[in-house]
Amino acid sequence: MLSQTVLLGLLTAGWSAAQTAFVQTSAPQISATQPSAAQSVAASPGALPLGTGSLSTGPLGTPPGVGPDPAQGSAASSPATSPIEALISALKRSWLAEARGEAVLELVFPPSTTPLRRARALPRLTAVAALIRRNFVVTVGAATETVAGRAALRYTLTPRNAHAARWTIWTDQKWKVPLAYQERMPGGSLARRAELTTVDPALTKLTATASVPLSGSPALKKILFAALPGLKLPAGFEPLSAQVRTDAAGTTSTEVLLTDGLNLLALVVSPRPVQAASGVAVRRLKGQAVWLVGNLPQGTLESALAGIQRLNLQAVSNLPSRPGTSGAPAASDQ
Repeated sequence: MLSQTVLLGLLTAGWSAAQTAFVQTSAPQISATQPSAAQSVAASPGALPLGTGSLSTGPLGTPPGVGPDPAQGSAASSPATSPIEALISALKRSWLAEARGEAVLELVFPPSTTPLRRARALPRLTAVAALIRRNFVVTVGAATETVAGRAALRYTLTPRNAHAARWTIWTDQKWKVPLAYQERMPGGSLARRAELTTVDPALTKLTATASVPLSGSPALKKILFAALPGLKLPAGFEPLSAQVRTDAAGTTSTEVLLTDGLNLLALVVSPRPVQAASGVAVRRLKGQAVWLVGNLPQGTLESALAGIQRLNLQAVSNLPSRPGTSGAPAASDQ
């Protein structure tokens, strides 16, 4: 029986893989950027364990060290730029340059053996522009706030699906890149957060380019439904990518990441059984198991799988995939 810890580690690894790209649905592919080898050596965003315990968080949606900046005026966007478009622009810009310094990362869900970590930069968010526009209401604070000593704009992303997690993202007012973010469960409890506590005097430019595949593909969705007849995707979620993973025992599983624009779910087809648990729904079908893992109510996860009566293994093999191995991701990617 596969343990819940291993399964949630698989989901976290999937999140890590998804964080390698900012994905748009307006073109077949876009050009994204990664740090050069020299930059990675000089200022690696690798994380160092902080140990156990819990960071105190401020009022709902406010990380420690973030507060109003009375010296700044209104944070209202330009009349020509809506809050949602300004935020998407900042997320895109984070692939051209990023703020570096000292960052604190906290991961509550999925559970981690080292929930608190330090890094040189924020893990990039998996962001699908068209789905953010469709699934979230985005507002910007009326006044600037201070993050790591810099003036920042606070964007609040409220999901149209009341069961999905909500987000708060702080972007640098001048540099227009993220400085902090939080994911909170519908009830308000923290799921994860990342915050720069100090920043270098200038942005680090990212020069190496990589091709980012189109996500939210109707073709991928069609194959997924053929593979799992009766599957009902949670409201707002679409397929993002598919990946084949092989564990230490040589068992091969297929993992499909689903997204509503920011939140991620992992849908896994595997011969390895897993125990149902909070955040993990399971359906067993003649020697195969289908798991759905993520930050949604248990009933919502179970309802998504309830209609699946059979598994089309031929269609599963047709899912476009890239090879991978299951295991814990780098700390800075959590």
